[in-house]
Amino acid sequence: MKFESSFQTAYWCNIAGICLRYAGGYKMNMSAFLYGLALQWKLDIRSKSLLVTCYVVPLIFFMLMGSIFTSVMPQMKETLIPAMIVMGVSMGAYIGLPPTLIETYAGDIKKIYKANGVPLYSGLVTMFLSTLIHLMTVCAIMLLLAPVLFDAALPENFAQFFSALAVYVIVSLGIGSILGLVVKNQARLAMIAQLVFLPSIMLSGIMFPADLLPDVLQAIGRIFPAYWGYRLMLDHGFQFQNAWYLILIFVLSVVLCGMLLRRKGAR
Repeated sequence: MKFESSFQTAYWCNIAGICLRYAGGYKMNMSAFLYGLALQWKLDIRSKSLLVTCYVVPLIFFMLMGSIFTSVMPQMKETLIPAMIVMGVSMGAYIGLPPTLIETYAGDIKKIYKANGVPLYSGLVTMFLSTLIHLMTVCAIMLLLAPVLFDAALPENFAQFFSALAVYVIVSLGIGSILGLVVKNQARLAMIAQLVFLPSIMLSGIMFPADLLPDVLQAIGRIFPAYWGYRLMLDHGFQFQNAWYLILIFVLSVVLCGMLLRRKGAR
């Protein structure tokens, strides 16, 4: 209880600080944004929910499944890193980010933003970027540990790998943002998030080759960004044929998030 109380106090101090900075006028907007981003990142570190979804569960899954995969299928060492990263990013984006957005835009915090002239998009952007930093951090941890623990192969081209990783994380967070803005109930969100998360893991090809699935399930799997993100991060996979769908999904998510925020602002 003491932890939750101090966390809520810090969160409301964050909101108050942002409002005060935006109250200073246009010149203070960038300062307010950076202040909000820094505080959001610190608050996320103290959040038990984000700690579990962005760090604890992905790393436990990485340790457990990494040892199983490399023991049963030694050839998995070649693709272990992108496979485990897809799982970690999917969990953080679809299960970790949306609840935070619901707390902001389905509660009193939205009213405080509007009353103090704070743009509604500022909360979404700061949470988006903060979660992006956390997910990139846990992916870097997996990248460093995989060769040591499982003798996993490192990417041949780190520049292309991290570019592909950034694209996939951003697209996944775009979908997570839509979930957080559309769904208003935490219980319903948990169910819908699982409907996005589980197919992303089971049908993307990270657990077993997608070619083993029936044609119908293969077609369904291609709907989810995890399918394309996994292939984009593979060696020699950084190509437009693997990126175009992710780019399309991101553009659509930006447009949809803008429409949802405009609707929320009009209420």
